[in-house]
Amino acid sequence: MRNILGGKRPSGSMVVSVAALVVALGGTSYAAVSIGTKDLKEGAVTSPKIRDGAIRMVDLAPGVRQGTRGPAGADGQDGADAAARWLLVDRSGTIVAQSGGFAIRTAYDLVNNSGAPVPAGALGNVYIDANEDLSDNAITVSVALQNKYDQNADGTVNGRAPLGDANPEFSGEVTATVCGITDIVACAPTGADTRKTFVVSPRLSDGTLTVSGADVAGGSGPNTHKRFYVSISGDSSDYVEPTPAVPAVALP
Repeated sequence: MRNILGGKRPSGSMVVSVAALVVALGGTSYAAVSIGTKDLKEGAVTSPKIRDGAIRMVDLAPGVRQGTRGPAGADGQDGADAAARWLLVDRSGTIVAQSGGFAIRTAYDLVNNSGAPVPAGALGNVYIDANEDLSDNAITVSVALQNKYDQNADGTVNGRAPLGDANPEFSGEVTATVCGITDIVACAPTGADTRKTFVVSPRLSDGTLTVSGADVAGGSGPNTHKRFYVSISGDSSDYVEPTPAVPAVALP
């Protein structure tokens, strides 16, 4: 049988045209279909139908990118008080300013509050009740200047007098410690040898005791006791505010 095309091999375009004609005559048609989100039934796309790794974080809406919030954790421990307790004591051994809760037990006394003589070397001490156990606290003390009072009667209160310890208004030394420390510190006044009491020992800059005018021979003279600051830092959660004293009521 002869080739209807005269023995020539059909071209590619001819083959495609004939195939299209056959499809048309056979009544079969093809259409490209675009599927959007509105065409999907709820729950139609399930996890097994999604290839692992096919969905990336950027494909998710902002509202579903963040995981659900987990349960709240346990409360942490309370921290130490941020603000330090403090006080200012003047040269008479009186508290003139404080954050609260401090009380002078005894200051610069020749005899302590039990009536017994103060041990040698304790004359220049100031004993202060802190109303809290100071075992977990630090005590910082510093001498405060007082340039409106001539402490050595030299007529100079500007701190510019020559020679050592010639400016007690500006100079001096001071130490402090908690009372009631076994084998280290014992405080003499009655009831003071506890961890709720601390002792401050102001001295002249050469280490000698400070004195009041009454302590000097003749019973007069300048007061060389030191004005000083105290700061208590550390854990003050055990501080107990003292109960105010109830004023006495006069009977009619």
